Amino acid sequence: MENTFHYPPELLSLLIETLTRLCRSKKDLLLFFQGAGVSQSLLSTYEVLLKTNSGAFKKPIVTREILTKLNENGDRSLRERREIVKRVTEFQDFSVCWENDRAAARGYVAQVRELVHVKDSFTRMQIERDEEHRKRLDEQTARFNAEKDRKVKIEMVKADFYALFGDHDARKRGKKLEGVLNSLFAAYGILVKEAFTVKGACSEGVIEQIDGLVELDSYLYLVELKWWSEPIGTADVAPHLVRVYGRGGQARGIFISYSEYTAPAITACREALAGGAVVILCKLQEIVDLFEKEGDLKKWLKDKVTAAIVDRNPFYLQQ
Repeated sequence: MENTFHYPPELLSLLIETLTRLCRSKKDLLLFFQGAGVSQSLLSTYEVLLKTNSGAFKKPIVTREILTKLNENGDRSLRERREIVKRVTEFQDFSVCWENDRAAARGYVAQVRELVHVKDSFTRMQIERDEEHRKRLDEQTARFNAEKDRKVKIEMVKADFYALFGDHDARKRGKKLEGVLNSLFAAYGILVKEAFTVKGACSEGVIEQIDGLVELDSYLYLVELKWWSEPIGTADVAPHLVRVYGRGGQARGIFISYSEYTAPAITACREALAGGAVVILCKLQEIVDLFEKEGDLKKWLKDKVTAAIVDRNPFYLQQ
């Protein structure tokens, strides 16, 4: 019996009736307990009693006393209690019992087996329920800790992001912006590849400089960042559109700018949709607003992609 901890009263009574019939002699009873691993210190009193006053050795009384003491020992006698039940439920050779006890012994063993089965089934179900409850708690704790860690990371990214506005070196500021936005994407569980270059196959050198690559809903997005004071025009978005076109619909584009976009630039991105080039236009101010509202970066990006594809609006601004 895998989960026998303490003998309940009904099992204790059954074991007393069963063992007094399975064990033909008083000595057999002590040998049964000894074989089940019951300590010599517990059995020695009864061995002395058997030798010195056999008539006072009553099998039902001795069995009750030994089983009760094992019960009272708690976890210290857990192994012995399990072994006793195991030996009773596996008992097969009833020919060793007194003839008049055989039928009763079979009946009691059957009752023990049935009771153990019911108790084990209940215990297993309880353990399964406890395990399921523990798993749910662990999952909730993991989600809570993950959300806590994400918020800490976002707060760090926010501090680094705001610090950029005090950096007047445009080149350094642009490089720092790449790292800050990559960290922001990563904090929201968006897979990120930092800035990289693409070289020509025929020794042309670097033919593309890409500020970043992110994955959102199984789509790859090439990222372009600009921190300029002048509005972004058609000539500025065109190279990014070419990068997206050149990948045959296998990638989309995200363009993030500090400054505004001109109407022709927005139109160029809208018209590019007809050729399969999906490019969304974003402003740094939108990210500032996300920080202030504690918004969801993933939802923000998905809403902009939906607006670009469905409404043909590459520069969708949430209200």
